[in-house]
Amino acid sequence: MKKHHILYKFTAFLFCLILSSCGAYNFTGTGKIDAETFQVNYFLNNAELVEPGIERTFTIQLQDLLVNQTSLNMTNSNADLVYEGEITQYRVSPMTATADQTAAQNRLYIAINVRFTNKRNPQDDFEKTFSHFYDFPANEQLIGPRLSTALNEIYERITQDVFNASLAKW
Repeated sequence: MKKHHILYKFTAFLFCLILSSCGAYNFTGTGKIDAETFQVNYFLNNAELVEPGIERTFTIQLQDLLVNQTSLNMTNSNADLVYEGEITQYRVSPMTATADQTAAQNRLYIAINVRFTNKRNPQDDFEKTFSHFYDFPANEQLIGPRLSTALNEIYERITQDVFNASLAKW
């Protein structure tokens, strides 16, 4: 009987400890954010090879991620957190060759320079380049649905990396 009493006390203690340790944590992994607003300025496309519209798509996907994974309010000016930058690289290059020296697979590579400013905690400010790639068969053109799929996969990874670096501190 005494063992059960000690077990109940220990279980209750662990439960209280777990609840109290999660007080400043949420399911997105950000912890408590010392900000109320954010803004994502339009990302320019400064890549040598220009694919029209990719800068708009990236800007919108970063905004959507921040709206969906935080309780911050999006604004157009004077925000506590500011994201800005430019697409610096957009290139397609062959990755693997066949026996007759032709490309079997190509890779789309995108790099984006991001400047993050935290007006409440300037020590969190950074400027970093984030990049990712998408491999596709060389006999297929990177247009239409294939391009949309590639951009979505690349941008999902890059926006999550930007989120982690700025708010989750990963």
